[in-house]
Formats: sequence, structure tokens, C-alpha cells
Amino acid sequence: MPDPSRIREIADELFAADRDRTTVPLLTARNPGMTVEDAYAVQREWAERRMSAGARLVGRKIGLTSKVMQVATGITEPDYGVIFDDMVYESGSVIEFDRFSNVRIEVELAFVLGAPLEGPDTTIFDVLRATEYVVPALEVLNSHIALEGRTIVDTISDNAAMGAMVVGGRPVKVDDVDLRWVGALLSRNETIEESGVAGAVLGHPAMGVAWLANKLAAHGQSLGAGEIILAGSFTRPMWVERGDTVHADYHDLGSISCRFA
Repeated sequence: MPDPSRIREIADELFAADRDRTTVPLLTARNPGMTVEDAYAVQREWAERRMSAGARLVGRKIGLTSKVMQVATGITEPDYGVIFDDMVYESGSVIEFDRFSNVRIEVELAFVLGAPLEGPDTTIFDVLRATEYVVPALEVLNSHIALEGRTIVDTISDNAAMGAMVVGGRPVKVDDVDLRWVGALLSRNETIEESGVAGAVLGHPAMGVAWLANKLAAHGQSLGAGEIILAGSFTRPMWVERGDTVHADYHDLGSISCRFA
């Protein structure tokens, strides 16, 4: 296991990669025996550096909650990362392509909490009671670590590949729609590339939020009122290039668009 000084060195390396928009070799190949707990320790160190630089925590993302995402990545358990204020875009935004590495898009629902959630015994019903509203969102993946051969340890260390999110469409209360059946069509340059329904996320997207609250409790953390929680993708990640226009149609919940320049 890496000692605390090595944890800090890895966090510094990833902070520099984020700042300089570069990638680094696999962490697990260079740090044999590195565990999931070590990876979250790296992520916390990295997040502290971002906050020291002025970033403000506004939420969390949950990753790898659907079978399609686990198959796409070869990783078989969920993970989480943090969302800072400078990662949030509104629908219609033009996003700087060079801000990210290995740029991909995922289709998700975002839960905005009206009350705090604290594990370790949070249930789906606790999540539904605590949620102020749910809104369509896209996640922009930003991977600073080589993709080939990566493990969940690499991904978690890299803030679970969280780069940015785009929010849009129509916010809804949790009892206004059956969230399991919220579907979306994801297009790139007017061609549909992916589609799915939110029930692919652990059977119900709120289950991901419950998982997160309970996982955070093991790390001495909780979710606060007002936080935005990206509940996990229900499509495979879609690669994008500079100049691409992305559009996600959520039918009754509206749509989201953005362009990478």
C-alpha cells in the first residue's frame, strides 16, 4: 500500500494533469497493491487541492451503476467523484474541448437534494423524500489516466473521470413521473448514437444515490441539502471531438444540447 507521502505525490500528479490537460500512465501499474481505499484517499487529496485553489464543492457523481457502463469499462462496481462549481454548464453552452482529456458524454439524471442524506442505512425511500427535484443532465468524462488496462482504482483516483456536467430540460418532482422509465436519445451531429432508460441504473436511479450516501458514510462524509447528485449513466459513453454538437432528447423532460469548440 502507498504511504501517505505517496498518496500526496499521486494527488499532485493528477492535479498537474488536470491543470495542464495531460494524461499519466496507469497508477496501478506503478503502485502495486494500491487499493480502492487508497484511491479514495488520492481523490480526497486532489479535491482539497482544488478547493484550496478556489473551487467550490456543489455535488457528487456516481459512476458505473449500470450494466452497460460496467461492460463498457470492464469495471464491476460503482464509484463516485466530486463536482465543483466550475464543472457545471447550462444547456446550449459552448464547451472548450481542450479543457478535457479522452472526452466522452454520458446520459444521466441529476438529483438535487432539498434535505441532507447521511448513511449508513439510507434507503431509496429516504432519497425520494430528500430530493427537491430531478433534472436531465449530461456528464462529460475527463480521463487523465491511460484508458487501456485501467482498474477501478485508477478511475477513482482520477475523480471517477468526472470532467463536467450539462444541465437542462424540465425539472420534475420525484412523484411526477416514474423515474425508472425516463428515457433519452443521445445524438452527435444530428445522428442518434445511444439510447436508454434510467431504470438501467441499479433498477431505479435513486438507488444510486442511496448507494452513494452509504458509501460516503464509510468515509465519514454525507450529502448536504442543495447538492447535485449525478445518479449514473444509462447509456454507453459516446466519444466526441472538437466541433461536435451533442443533443439529448428526454421526451417529456425536454432536451439538452451543447457544442465542443
